Amino acid sequence: MIEKLKSYRFLFEELVKRDFKKKYKRTVLGMIWSVLSPLLNVLVLMMVFVHLFGRDQPHFIIYIFSGTLVMNYYSESTKGCMKALMGNAGIFTKINMPKTLFLYSKSVQSLINFVLTFAVYIVFCICDGIHFTPRVLLLFFPIITQSLFNLGVGLTLASLFVFFKDVEYLYSIFLLLLNYLSAIFYPVTIVPERFQDLFYLNPLYAYIKYFRLVMIDGMTPSWVIHALCLGFALIMLGVGTLVYRKFRNEFLYYV
Repeated sequence: MIEKLKSYRFLFEELVKRDFKKKYKRTVLGMIWSVLSPLLNVLVLMMVFVHLFGRDQPHFIIYIFSGTLVMNYYSESTKGCMKALMGNAGIFTKINMPKTLFLYSKSVQSLINFVLTFAVYIVFCICDGIHFTPRVLLLFFPIITQSLFNLGVGLTLASLFVFFKDVEYLYSIFLLLLNYLSAIFYPVTIVPERFQDLFYLNPLYAYIKYFRLVMIDGMTPSWVIHALCLGFALIMLGVGTLVYRKFRNEFLYYV
C-alpha cells in the first residue's frame, strides 16, 4: 500500500481533493457540514435521552459524543469505500492504475473529516470540565487501529458491491442495527451483568470504550482493550485484503 501511494502520489492527492470538492459541491456551508452534521446528531441524542440515562452518567454529552464520533467515522469511511470502485469505473477501465487508490482516497477523506470533528470534540470536553492529562495522547492508538479496521471493511464491501448491488441496502440496515448495539446513547449497565461482556464482540464498542476511558474516566485502558482494538483492525484488514485480491481480476467484467 505504501509503495503504491509513493508511486502514484500526485494522482492520490488529486483524488482526495476531487472527493472533497465533489462532496461539498453546491452546498452553502461546505466543509462546515463535516463538523455540523455529527454535532447536530449529538445534540439531538442528548435532548432525547438525557432524562433517561443522563442523570446517572457523568459528562453525558461527552459520553454520547464519543460514541457518535467513532460511529460516524466508521459509517462515512466504509460507505465511501463501498462505492469507490463503481464510482470510478470510467477511470480505471481506461487507464492502467491501482484500483485501490480510490479506496485509499476515500479513507483519507473520511479521516480528515474525523480530525475536524475530533477538534470540536476536544472543545466540548474543555467546556464540559474534562481535565486533560498526557493520557490524551493514547487516543492515537484507537484512531490508527480504527482507520485500519475501516479500510478492511471498505475493501470487503467494495469488492462485493461490484457483483451485488444489494449490498448497499443490506449494509444500511446493518449500520442501523450496529448503531443500537454500540451503546452510543445508553450505558451497558442497563443490560444484565452476565451479558455485558458481549458488547466487546462489537469492534466499534471497543474503540468507543477506549475514548470514554481516556476522556471521561481519566484511565489508561487495559491491555485487553488494546488487544481488541489492534486484533479487530488486523483481522479485518487481512480479510478485506484477501477478498479484494480474490476478485480484483474480475472487476472489469462487471463494472
